[in-house]
Amino acid sequence: MTERIVVVGAAVLSDGHLLAARRSAPAELAGRWELPGGKVEPGETPEQALVRELREELGVESEPVGRVPGEFPLKPPYVLHVWTARLLPGSPAPLAIQDHDELRWLTPDELWDVDWLDQDVAAVLEVARRAWGSGAPAV
Repeated sequence: MTERIVVVGAAVLSDGHLLAARRSAPAELAGRWELPGGKVEPGETPEQALVRELREELGVESEPVGRVPGEFPLKPPYVLHVWTARLLPGSPAPLAIQDHDELRWLTPDELWDVDWLDQDVAAVLEVARRAWGSGAPAV
């Protein structure tokens, strides 16, 4: 059996908005949107990976707040664990152009205005439900 590889995704919420990142690569994912993040490296905790990934990809320091319950399957052997995160002073920008080329802060009403990666939809729904409760937008 292949070992699972954990990918962490950051649900960055600020002033009623959720941060979304548009993929620029690989070609089959380019133009689709996701929660920013990446793989947990050997010897890292998921929280450390989340902080590192946001620093490398978006040039911001962050603080993990809490894990969103659930495990969201990606392409085997990857699974997505989502953490809410707070940005420390600074503005995110797509630094690793090989990963993302645009960021967008989405309100609940705009949440489905972007073409989320199929594998991120369930995670985004759970984040929205927890962040906005019964006011969470439907797909």
